Amino acid sequence: MLIDRYATRHSSKSDEAVRAFEKAVHGVATHRPSTGDALTRALWADPDLVAGHALKGFASVILGRDELIPAARQACEKAIAAAQAQGGATESETVLIEALEFAAEGRLLSAAARLEAHLGENPTEFLAAKLAHALRFMGGDLRGMLVATSRLVDRLPESAPGYGFLLGCHAFGLEEAGEFASAERAGRRAVEIEPEDAWGIHAVSHVHEMSGRVREGVAWLERDRASWSRCNNFSFHISWHLALFHLERGDHARVLALYDREVRPQATDDFRDVANAVSLLWRLEQEGIAVGQRWGELGEIALKRRSDTTLTFASLHYLLALVATKETAAAAELVSAIGAKAVSAEGDQATVMDVVGRDLARTILGLATSGVNRTAIDRLATRLPMIGGSHAQRDVFVRSLAMLAAERGDRATLDRVLAIRRRLKREDRFALLVRERLRGAAAQPIPLSA
Repeated sequence: MLIDRYATRHSSKSDEAVRAFEKAVHGVATHRPSTGDALTRALWADPDLVAGHALKGFASVILGRDELIPAARQACEKAIAAAQAQGGATESETVLIEALEFAAEGRLLSAAARLEAHLGENPTEFLAAKLAHALRFMGGDLRGMLVATSRLVDRLPESAPGYGFLLGCHAFGLEEAGEFASAERAGRRAVEIEPEDAWGIHAVSHVHEMSGRVREGVAWLERDRASWSRCNNFSFHISWHLALFHLERGDHARVLALYDREVRPQATDDFRDVANAVSLLWRLEQEGIAVGQRWGELGEIALKRRSDTTLTFASLHYLLALVATKETAAAAELVSAIGAKAVSAEGDQATVMDVVGRDLARTILGLATSGVNRTAIDRLATRLPMIGGSHAQRDVFVRSLAMLAAERGDRATLDRVLAIRRRLKREDRFALLVRERLRGAAAQPIPLSA
């Protein structure tokens, strides 16, 4: 048995394979584009590297696309076969296989729980912790993220390999829970320990945004640009955060320049990249800024994804793109697909779509028969965390609910939405803008139903 730097125990007897896998795990932690190459080298050195096949499977799951689910299942089968070829799996490998089986079935939270149960006895296994954090993030379990990292950071010394990256995950969980001071301390310490911890850098930028510290947010991200700009497509997301700071400043020209150069430099179809782009353009248009032809390629991607309901968060962003490009028929198809998934009982996302995704999708498309019920507004706004992503990412939907209330002239509903928004985000330019929109509503506004 070989043990890599991050404490994963391997049944492989190939030191070369394990060392290459170790570099792949470091790549996962740092969001580096070299991760895939390192994993390829690991499996070349030992085609029966169990954890290597499992990590490939998780990579397919995390991309959140329906056509990649078979690839995740195939990777799981290869991991099982590799374990048999090695004469049996280690405990580390077994838990990765079992968690991947859950994840490939769409049971993201069950997968995270399996990994975390293992961490209870094996707290130093960083890969399991990082995967569990990512799965709970995708699954919208904010409390679960924080509970898991809290248990680990309290047990491990700072000298433990991967501790700085784990602390960056903990900082993000603290921020999403509204514990901004603790989040900032943890995030800054994470980056001190691991200067390449882009997730820790990112967590602190969330604190700056939620607390309205725009100048500090810009300075923080620009200070560490040399580090996070070396990331894979996660660099696009961090640039998105930078663009949000400039949007709050009202510097729309700089926001558009950042969009073209750093947020959307490539027309990728990764849902995370699409979400960055869609939500930024949507915000700009809410502020009355013309975005030119930038919606076009996003609409084309959304057209291809109009039946993909793998992940609620992704589907709702595709829907925004279809609405923005006036692809009404395709948008209706996607809303129907979301509705069908909501009653399918297939995996965690069926529940998410049933509880919040379906009604939010109908609202975005304007299918509600009498506008938007005030109770429904409250329910949608408070249940939004279930769709996954961060408070900053989901704010595009909260803003849309607020704008809808304002345009219909319903002050009471608008006040309630803004109150929900203020629970975690300091009042900003948008709050002023939407109240101005309310004052400018038609003389005979369309009331929201009680």
